[in-house]
Amino acid sequence: MSEELGNHTTPGLERKLATILSADVAEYSRLMANDEEQTLRTFRAHAQVFESLVLLHRGRIFNRAGDAILAEFSSAVEAVRCATEIQAALRTRNEHLPATRQVRFRIGVNLGDVVVQGTDLLGDGVNVAARLQAAAEPGGICVSGSVYDQIRNKLSLSFKSLGEQSFKNIPQPVRTFSIADAEGLGALPTPKARRRGKGALVWVAAVVLAVALGSGYWAYSQKHREQAEQARVMAEAAKQETARRDAQLIAAKQAAGEAQRQADVARQQAEAERNHAKAGARRVANEQRQRENAVRQAAAQAQQRAGGLPPSAGAARIDGVYAGSVCYGPSPNDPARCYRAEATVREGKIAGEWHGRDPGVTVKLAGEISAIGEVKIEMHAEREDGQRFGRANLSGTVQNGRLDASGFFFNGRTASLSWRRD
Repeated sequence: MSEELGNHTTPGLERKLATILSADVAEYSRLMANDEEQTLRTFRAHAQVFESLVLLHRGRIFNRAGDAILAEFSSAVEAVRCATEIQAALRTRNEHLPATRQVRFRIGVNLGDVVVQGTDLLGDGVNVAARLQAAAEPGGICVSGSVYDQIRNKLSLSFKSLGEQSFKNIPQPVRTFSIADAEGLGALPTPKARRRGKGALVWVAAVVLAVALGSGYWAYSQKHREQAEQARVMAEAAKQETARRDAQLIAAKQAAGEAQRQADVARQQAEAERNHAKAGARRVANEQRQRENAVRQAAAQAQQRAGGLPPSAGAARIDGVYAGSVCYGPSPNDPARCYRAEATVREGKIAGEWHGRDPGVTVKLAGEISAIGEVKIEMHAEREDGQRFGRANLSGTVQNGRLDASGFFFNGRTASLSWRRD
């Protein structure tokens, strides 16, 4: 990583102890220069495996920068177990690629104090993990002494001690171990231990300074060119993803508009049918009232002319079996229909029953007839277990051997009888 992840904190910031896993792709610049599209596809596939294993081991990824990934764990054991499984999984995926196209991660793991800044973590605890990662071989894992002390008796691993390493911008040397072998994974690549005396360190420092002065500018410009190109590729991918999502959103809005239009049409049709049914019901009710009034007037006139008849005589004149059509008006689930039925009138009572359209259903009719021929009828369907449904109330008249009645079911559907005496 070219920039420090933060060495200074402001008083009052939240701090905690955490195990940090730092990973970076080895030779990423070379891979991008040779075939950037294939490299990005392979890296993204590897990163998905990486992220799934971090979640499996109860960790979280808190920072990604280009080809670098930083993850946090509350357990050093889980962090190292996750690191070994990542290298095992990616080794299997890389075996299907040519050696020059393999995308291999270096991984470093450190247990240390960190500073919490939103969802990000900063401080030496993070920086040490990044330096350990840089010290690891491609496909290898380096851990700090603090991690080694926590895991050495808990996992089936063998380690190679690299001694105390001095890392850039890290004040104190860091005890460093490379994982040499993991159960089920086999041998892992390990770096050579760097143990030098003071004179050697001075000599190395002089060489490094000379090389840095000679190649610093080139490395700086090369790194920035790589970062700019990578940013361009990622921006183009983000633009394409945004366009795809916009197209999906437009299609979803159009589908929602069509669904709303169809719902409005259906609602309007249902409202028109209800209004039509109500109008028909009112018309039938008005006609029924007119017939009843006419019957009352005719009965009153007949009584006046005849000087009145006893109730038993009036009943005797209308007793008998009446038969004819029973008609139901249209409903949302059933068209208008008629069928034949009959009932018996005796001593001011009317009763009848017949088989319904459905098996096991009987339609029953009962009512009363007044001395002047007014009839009130209740009709319902009944199942074999006695359960009643489809109730309707009708009213009408009986005169001159004819029974006419009409009314409504409880759901508003019309019903009518038009019968003659046998």
